Amino acid sequence: MVFLLAFLLFLPASVLAQAPAWDHLADGLAVAVWTPGEACRQVPPLYMVKIDPERFRFATYQFRHERLEAPLTLPEWQQRTKAVMLFNAGLFLNDFSYMGLLYSGGKSAGSARHPQWHGLFAAEPMAPTEKKARVLDLKADGFDAGKPAYQEAAQALMLLDRRGTPRVRQSGRAAQQTVVAEDRSGHILVIMSKGEAPLWELAVCLRDGFREVTHAMAMDGGASSDVLIGSSLAGALVGAAWQPLVDGKGLSHTPLPAVIGVFPRR
Repeated sequence: MVFLLAFLLFLPASVLAQAPAWDHLADGLAVAVWTPGEACRQVPPLYMVKIDPERFRFATYQFRHERLEAPLTLPEWQQRTKAVMLFNAGLFLNDFSYMGLLYSGGKSAGSARHPQWHGLFAAEPMAPTEKKARVLDLKADGFDAGKPAYQEAAQALMLLDRRGTPRVRQSGRAAQQTVVAEDRSGHILVIMSKGEAPLWELAVCLRDGFREVTHAMAMDGGASSDVLIGSSLAGALVGAAWQPLVDGKGLSHTPLPAVIGVFPRR
């Protein structure tokens, strides 16, 4: 007993963080709020949605590609697409042009490959033997922009690579963040901070405190960081800690030029 107590006292505080209690909304989709340990003092609680790509598909939308006059908020995108879940798809310029690779239905909806951003969320492969959704590291994984192997893709910053190395600068600047990660089971994790967090500290916190994550990329942050779960999917669990993702209370919905939707596979 004394040995066990001593062992626990010398464990990093991030390891002692409470594991998330997942609420299963459907077969292959679960949601939770994870509170990091004391070693992650600069990282607030994190909303987490775990998606099994074998049971849910992904679709990318860009407002000009959809022939819309202006970007939509996530609730408006949800009304248009009927997706059971949506999240922001990456970074864009003041004129709402997407910065980097973006593919929707196998067609380009973005700009040229950004040379300094090495994270790429890719889904719905052309070859049926490939994983249905992945987080690619363009420093290690090949991707032919002229002949994409996936119908849906969105480029952004690599946050944490498979070696456990943070791939962002230690700037100290904090903002609300959206992260897309892969876990050890091949599930896709969509993570949004409940408050402002610096990217470097967030990468280290996920690496040391949430060992399910193998690698992750950072989508656009700040006011553009947004996640929405359809009320039809989550209506039976009113009052859960992640309820703001459904009813929007305490969250602001900025118009987003590009989003990624999640749908049940038929």
